[in-house]
Amino acid sequence: MTRRMSTRNASFQVWQAYLTNRTKRHRDRRFLVQGVRPISQAIANGWPLETMLYRLGGPELSSWARELLDTSAVPQVGLVPELMADIGEKATGTPELVAVAVARKSELDNFEPGEPGERRPPLIVVFDRPNSPGNLGTLIRSADAFGADAVIVTGHGADQYDPQAVRASTGSLFAMPVFRVAGAAQVLAFRDRQVQRGIPTRIVGTDEVGASAVFDHDLTEATILVIGNETSGMSTAWQQACDDMVYIPMGGTASSLGAPSAAAVALYEISRQRRTFLR
Repeated sequence: MTRRMSTRNASFQVWQAYLTNRTKRHRDRRFLVQGVRPISQAIANGWPLETMLYRLGGPELSSWARELLDTSAVPQVGLVPELMADIGEKATGTPELVAVAVARKSELDNFEPGEPGERRPPLIVVFDRPNSPGNLGTLIRSADAFGADAVIVTGHGADQYDPQAVRASTGSLFAMPVFRVAGAAQVLAFRDRQVQRGIPTRIVGTDEVGASAVFDHDLTEATILVIGNETSGMSTAWQQACDDMVYIPMGGTASSLGAPSAAAVALYEISRQRRTFLR
């Protein structure tokens, strides 16, 4: 089904609100997906899409956009360029396509990654109270790249369905589970369930000061890697919850790494240690 839109009617105003209004995104369980790879990954991973918005008029749509519209069963709405520009990211110009996606409701209580004795032990990444949606999206991308099984966001922080987070994840948001929980207690309960299933799991925190350097610590077993807040670092609650604390040795004059960078370094080290387990 295809229709055309040239005015800022009620439907358009709702879509536009998803750009900046977190409350409305969560209430409606809808969000916008922008960019070639994020949209392609959403479709490839069977993510539920409600509407495909496309640009009317010139220049002619790319072969990627045209093929997607011709083959997709998702309802389509054509928007005049001015409207399309209003729901696109200003820095990248007027987009060809924007997808309206349905947020999936995932419960950590039902998540059971791995099996006892499995050659590839589960790896979970926790990001505590992320400040920036871009940082959250980048961390999700790194977790996906280095073979993590899921990302857990704890506390009140950036929204993974913020357009900046969706775009920064470059589609990885659609390829792996992302859970939100109140704090460390829910993650500890998840760890305990894993242990009861026969999967010994350690919670490893990253901080500027730790008992050992990340490359000296054994990370080949099932691991929950905790990344602290970008501004305040690891909270007291998480310091108490972690079984081990590791640090990333640095040179130069930098006082610390940003949270996504610290996560990428730690995740690389985990994948390096587990290289015989990776496909």
